[in-house]
Amino acid sequence: MPPLNFSHMNYNTRCPATFLGLTLVLLFLASPVSSCSEQESNSLLQFLAGLSQHSNLSLSWKNGTDCCKWEGINCSPDKTVTGIFLASRSLQGFISPFLGNLTGLLRLNLSYNLLSGGLPLELVLYSSITVLDVSFNQLSGDLQGQPSATPVRPLQVLNISSNLFTGKFPSSTWEAMKNLVALNNSNNNFIGEIPTALCVIAPSLAMLDLSYNRFSGSIPPGLGNCSMMTSLNAGHNNLSGTLPDDLFNITLLEHLSFQNNQLEGSLSSISKLINLVTLDLGGNGFGGNIPDSIGELKRLEEIHLDYNHLSGDLPSTLSDCRNIITIDLKNNNFSGELTKVAPKVFELPVYKDPSLQYRMPNAFPKELNLAINNFTGVIPNEIGQLKTLLSLNLSCNELDGEIPQSISNLTNLQARDKKNKLTFTDLVKASNNFDKENIIGCGGYGLVYKAVLPDGCKVAIKKLSSEMCLMDREFSAEVDALSMAQHDNLVPLWGYCIQGDSRFLIYTYMENGSLDDWLHNIDDDVSSFLDWPMRLKIAQGASRGLSYIHDVCKPPIVHRDIKSSNILLDKEFKAYVADFGLSRLVLPNKTHVTTELVGTLGYIPPEYGQGWVATLRGDIYSFGVVLLELVTGQRPIPVSFVSKELVQWVWEMRAKGKQIEVLDPALQGTGYEEQMLRVLEAACQCVNRNPSMRPTIQEVVSCLDSIDDNLRIQNSVNIE
Repeated sequence: MPPLNFSHMNYNTRCPATFLGLTLVLLFLASPVSSCSEQESNSLLQFLAGLSQHSNLSLSWKNGTDCCKWEGINCSPDKTVTGIFLASRSLQGFISPFLGNLTGLLRLNLSYNLLSGGLPLELVLYSSITVLDVSFNQLSGDLQGQPSATPVRPLQVLNISSNLFTGKFPSSTWEAMKNLVALNNSNNNFIGEIPTALCVIAPSLAMLDLSYNRFSGSIPPGLGNCSMMTSLNAGHNNLSGTLPDDLFNITLLEHLSFQNNQLEGSLSSISKLINLVTLDLGGNGFGGNIPDSIGELKRLEEIHLDYNHLSGDLPSTLSDCRNIITIDLKNNNFSGELTKVAPKVFELPVYKDPSLQYRMPNAFPKELNLAINNFTGVIPNEIGQLKTLLSLNLSCNELDGEIPQSISNLTNLQARDKKNKLTFTDLVKASNNFDKENIIGCGGYGLVYKAVLPDGCKVAIKKLSSEMCLMDREFSAEVDALSMAQHDNLVPLWGYCIQGDSRFLIYTYMENGSLDDWLHNIDDDVSSFLDWPMRLKIAQGASRGLSYIHDVCKPPIVHRDIKSSNILLDKEFKAYVADFGLSRLVLPNKTHVTTELVGTLGYIPPEYGQGWVATLRGDIYSFGVVLLELVTGQRPIPVSFVSKELVQWVWEMRAKGKQIEVLDPALQGTGYEEQMLRVLEAACQCVNRNPSMRPTIQEVVSCLDSIDDNLRIQNSVNIE
């Protein structure tokens, strides 16, 4: 589960409704403007003076003018500044403590900028602010503790996620925050124990996101005091020990994630959380059985218990979870015959009554992953009843017998196992002897051919350059490992074939080719044009695929060649990341042939030219270039109407405050300029020359997912 970004709370996902949404609702309830006081005007100008880059704010922020009419400022009828909204303005510099002098300020949003330095204590402890959002910046340092006897503060929503904060999370800072409802400090570098004292200080706390930090040790008691908690995410830390007993007293909890820690123990008490919708405890060391009482979780939609040490039979009561969408139990020690231990799991709702035929699709599971366990026996014939299943993985078990005929009913599967392995002869026939007319792609690793199998199924066959590849055994082991990387936004790898010195990889065929085709190789046909909502959807999907190989795969997979031609599109224009992990299949001294460096010109991070090895942050740079392509419609190199590379040109235009001029002319005037500028800002952060200043892929996912959600919220609010 990704960190709960309070700007979207989506994730494809595994997250609830938004924190930033709450922020925006409050921010946009603006009152009619009027003149503000000289003191407030001076405080705002002090803030402006602390900025080295302010995106033309100085054009409206002028001394002697009515600050209630300044860009991004909201005022109340009594001439008091109540709101500052300056998100996604490319602001650089530090946050002035003089903002704490705005005694009527209720809402401050400085998210998605490049602000640095610390978070002024004045904003947290001595102000009237109720909603504070400084997420997605480069703020750093420790959070300071507060003096004793600080009066209770009104702060309700605090989002400091995706910054560079370090040190322990000081409980003394929050002793005056008794009104806190939502706190997001994910994607930082906090250490020490998780701050369960918050639940004693702020009993109304409903949403808490501590994910993607370096919290460690056991989880201390105290979480049970958060009786109003609906969402708790502490995934991707270094927590150990067991889940504390009082955690299971939070009966309002809907979303629980401790993904990728070192937790252990049993799940015997999980059924006490009767309102759970999402349960993500993957990547830990939990053992024992899944209790039969799991069926009491009637609202459960997603269960992720992959990469643990769970064992025993699958409880048939899983079928009582009538809203289940995803069951991910891969890489455990479950055993027994599927037909005996879990017959009802394969009999999730199937309705014969015509009056029920229009039941919402989410009443049926979409993903069932039981891979890498010890299941035996045959595949139950009832599996054919899961007709909306998109992904089924029963690999790496001890199953035998025939694949049931009923599996042909699973027409929505993105890839299906075949009873018989494909032979080299099959591939030759399917591709018409690898006829050049069937070539649909060409890259540093080899050619890609379109092929049609005997059953009419279309596949893509990548023929790897023979002199580059590993020996048979190593090649087979690496392909088997890559085939386990399964995600909705990764091109499914069906299998491989070794013939002499040749190596072939078989992938799902993508009807709409690559993003590069649609952005740069289309004609003037209107039907070949990608509008902005489609481009944003593609960016979001591709980011999730990249997030999977970076954050979920163990060890992480560095793609090494992210580019628009490696983002493929199916018939619904859903995005799939292609060619991930191919560097594992070639000899160490046989790198990409498109350049002496790793990657493709125009997408290569500047640090790679200094002899650096490929890194996750390098992938982020390349993905940032793809985002720039989506926003500008231009190729990375060269840009058609200037002599500079795309990245350099965008940086120069941005420095001049001319971001609007880099947007694709074909998309201007469509009403999506605000969204496009948000994506442009995210892209610019990705292509920062300093690798350490680039966001993680999870931060990029959160940013992109928040964009269309936030606009819907804005449009639903009546601005007075």
